[in-house]
Amino acid sequence: MSEQPGDGSSDPAADPEPAENISGGDAGGGRAHRFESTEEPATRAEAVVDRLGERYWRKAYGGQAAFECLVRTVLSQNTSDKASQPAHDALMERYGRGGGDGEGDLAAALAAAAQDELAETISSAGLYNQKSETLIRLAGRVRDEYGGADAFDAFVTGEDPTTVRDALLEMKGVGPKTADCVLLFSGGRGGVFPVDTHVHRIARRVGLAPADADHEGVRAALERDVPAGRCGFGHTAMIQFGREFCTARNPACLDDPDACPMADVCDQVGVYPATGEVVDPAEAPEAGVD
Repeated sequence: MSEQPGDGSSDPAADPEPAENISGGDAGGGRAHRFESTEEPATRAEAVVDRLGERYWRKAYGGQAAFECLVRTVLSQNTSDKASQPAHDALMERYGRGGGDGEGDLAAALAAAAQDELAETISSAGLYNQKSETLIRLAGRVRDEYGGADAFDAFVTGEDPTTVRDALLEMKGVGPKTADCVLLFSGGRGGVFPVDTHVHRIARRVGLAPADADHEGVRAALERDVPAGRCGFGHTAMIQFGREFCTARNPACLDDPDACPMADVCDQVGVYPATGEVVDPAEAPEAGVD
């Protein structure tokens, strides 16, 4: 079996996503949350997130088991929900809920897993050799350092968010986006805005963050300007918007400005309908203009 990278296509026609957002849907620990915006937005970023919240996922977050959330997020790296969801389901069937050699503890079961068997189990997620090695290493650390999945969950949901984030970032294979997803989807921490490739692109293209900002710079800008209680659905809604309208290579506004529901609040940094050119916002000529 030859390992191939997962298809990270953002074209919903070529790579349709599941009907439920696995990060924020009921299965992922999200709870239905009525969207209300009774006051004028204090910042432009808040106004954009409010608009996205009216169109897409409106959830309250938290409740997902922390280690399973970590596993799910690792599986989702460099691939789509469509590819990672079957891998997650197959992993849980084989190693979770009493499977494997963990006597009911997912961390213990994965720590004891044979790497080739785990890789085969999660093959639909792409990069399965790399991800299986990462999962086994993370599971061993959680088992040895925290005593298992339940104790890790207590740590994530009970400790100070900064302490939890720092601890997660010390784990090899866990980057800022993965750490923030665990804080948001497991811990339900307000004010956490995970930045994936869609959020990174859109925030800079719209003009909510500096055009040359890295992922951490975008996160800082959004968490500063978006109310804490709206960061969660802002994250998932921005991802949905990136898949449906603001794709990397062919944003809706490129051919028809009226095709994008956010056109009136977007700076179109790096998008040039007149020439049909699209560049990374950091490479846009206007990015250097004060």
